[in-house]
Amino acid sequence: MKKIGLDVGEKTVGIAISDALGWTAQGLTTLRWDENDYGTIREPLREIIQEHDVTEAVVGFPKNMNGTVGPRGEASQKFAAWMEKEYKVTSHLWDERLTTMAAERVLIDADVSRKKRKKVIDKMAAVMILQSYMDAKQ
Repeated sequence: MKKIGLDVGEKTVGIAISDALGWTAQGLTTLRWDENDYGTIREPLREIIQEHDVTEAVVGFPKNMNGTVGPRGEASQKFAAWMEKEYKVTSHLWDERLTTMAAERVLIDADVSRKKRKKVIDKMAAVMILQSYMDAKQ
């Protein structure tokens, strides 16, 4: 009964997985994809969902700072709906405002080089999305 956290971007999807009890989130990977072709992520995501026995998905929902939903938020809504249909998992949209910036700050504070930050930022944002969701639900 694990949860998957996703930071969905135009070119990459950061992925985090919960432990079986739903207490902690761990960064797993970042998948490259073409936002205009969901087929580019279908199988890699299916493998992760099956391997980790995922039953719920937490998709980052990037609202505008004033709370309105813009194009990126609409893209996340579409992705969450696709996940439910494609993988038969319950999807939750979770406000992700500032998570990428917070992840960047953590990595800078840890003195991670710019090149390495670029490789892990989406995965780190997915961890923050999933962890904040789980913390709020406990």
